[in-house]
Amino acid sequence: MQELPSPSIRAQLKATALEAARVAGSILTDAASNGFHVEYKDSVNLVTDADRRSEQAVIEVIRKTFPEHRILAEEGGAQAGRDLEYQWVIDPLDGTTNFAHGYPAYCVSIGVEYRGRCIFGVVLDPTRQELFTAEAGSGAFLNGAPLHVSHTPRLDGALLVTGFAYDIRVSAQNNLDNFSRFAITAQGVRRTGTAALDMCYVAAGRFDGFWELKLHPWDTAAGLVILRESGGHVTDFKGAPYSIYEPSIVASNGLIHDEMLDVLRRT
Repeated sequence: MQELPSPSIRAQLKATALEAARVAGSILTDAASNGFHVEYKDSVNLVTDADRRSEQAVIEVIRKTFPEHRILAEEGGAQAGRDLEYQWVIDPLDGTTNFAHGYPAYCVSIGVEYRGRCIFGVVLDPTRQELFTAEAGSGAFLNGAPLHVSHTPRLDGALLVTGFAYDIRVSAQNNLDNFSRFAITAQGVRRTGTAALDMCYVAAGRFDGFWELKLHPWDTAAGLVILRESGGHVTDFKGAPYSIYEPSIVASNGLIHDEMLDVLRRT
């Protein structure tokens, strides 16, 4: 098993991540009630000032305790740090399109890497007051209660979830072919618009499997730890070990994983 930081450092990492998530969640809740500004990165990919304020708040909390750690955030990109062993991977508002439309499915996602391995994750859904947490080797939890993936044994009885990249209008690799195959193979397929919550819902047994392509590290860093610690199985589309720096992911309860990979291999 890979080495972990000392217990005291792990406790500091956890406390900092939880504080950052709660501060960011409060910003999103306030913005949802009192208003925010929307800008467009392109024809469908948008960002709000709430994204930016949430991200800045998370970074400020991290910098108070860990000023030398590296940070990788969705809006601000990479920020260098002298301590190369640690990197924080932040999505300050996963589900921005949902948020902008008033659809209550979005979250704050914060992951911590140590020596290239994701070791801690926190995902906060401020609309439901659901806090998903996990630490490598210590299990996954929802509001303090242990999480475990589902026991659904076969794909034809499984509820799956997926998403679509912002370039769906112009790219041939748009996931619609996979969606069609799973729609007629699984019991059901859903699309929530937030990859971090999708992964947490697999960890909680609400979904049995998740797949997506064209993701970024901040989409999956926290969810990866939560999924693994809940007993889930995570790979790329070929079944190889998953890295947050790979664009495609398959996550499941483990029991239906091979069936999901078989569907994704079809042409």
